[in-house]
Amino acid sequence: MRRLAVGLLVLALTAFGGALWWLEQPLALRQAVVDLKIAPGMAARQVALQAVSDGVQTSPWALYAWFRLSGQARRIQAGTYELTAGLTPRALLSKLVKGERAERQVTLLEGWTFSQIQQALAGAADLQLASGELSSAALMAKLGRQGQLPEGRFFPDTYRYPKGGSDLEVLSAALQAMDRQLEQAWSARTPDSVLRDPGELLILASIVEKETGLGADRPLVAGVFHNRLKRGMPLQTDPTVIYGMGEAFDGNLRRRDLQKDTPWNTYTRVGLPPTPIAMPGQASLMAAARPAQTKALYFVARGDGSSEFSETLEAHNRAVNRYQRRQQPKPPGNERR
Repeated sequence: MRRLAVGLLVLALTAFGGALWWLEQPLALRQAVVDLKIAPGMAARQVALQAVSDGVQTSPWALYAWFRLSGQARRIQAGTYELTAGLTPRALLSKLVKGERAERQVTLLEGWTFSQIQQALAGAADLQLASGELSSAALMAKLGRQGQLPEGRFFPDTYRYPKGGSDLEVLSAALQAMDRQLEQAWSARTPDSVLRDPGELLILASIVEKETGLGADRPLVAGVFHNRLKRGMPLQTDPTVIYGMGEAFDGNLRRRDLQKDTPWNTYTRVGLPPTPIAMPGQASLMAAARPAQTKALYFVARGDGSSEFSETLEAHNRAVNRYQRRQQPKPPGNERR
């Protein structure tokens, strides 16, 4: 009996030592990178089977036993995980418990149109285009904003998403981020603001975004537009005209373009255009909400990114002569005010 007990003890110690050795050995993988996809609610046994099915070349029962014996089986988190060479069973479980999912990121820039956002998402790594052939109306309805147009409704920022995730997840995050930023700007607006609702603030902020080459000028640009709106003057801002031209804009803004009426032509129409013309950042939102207290009604680009502001048309014309008419060629911008 003593010999049997000793033998069993030796076997147990050998098995234990073997298990410890196995936990520190790199797992063999079917390919250089294995994507392990764990669905929400998946049990530890299913995770082990899924790992082997996805490309981990080991015994699923050994993995399952390790998950259970570790006491952390219930802490495994759902998601997509990238498994690479050198990963041990111990490191694998640690990754799954910590939720170190495979992620990618995409950056949406201030001043982009919705069309540019779509292009960026189409070129993002490992991102599924679930929006596919959806129209703008259908897309916004899918995002819970039925009847709302997408232009300007997404906040410019860098967004992380799970590898193989959907562009709808990114758009939803950007949409909610803009909601928060817009609410914050609206609640901070000046008491005498000419803007009637957050939608108008968003429209004006998008114009400020497109008109400003220097960040410090944003409140002054917003102040000029506030002054014009209060006086019933047309905004006369080129970026809105360009937006209204759509694909017809060839890079040159001509006098006839300024005279051709569209809903976004702020030379032929008084007030704000019907929609934002781009995606404003936080600084432009706050500038539209809290414009500089200025008497200026005009501004013109100096050519270095900054603008010259004037209170009278006479002073403005002098600034145009000084900064614009001597410049060749003249880029479309804020020269006509």
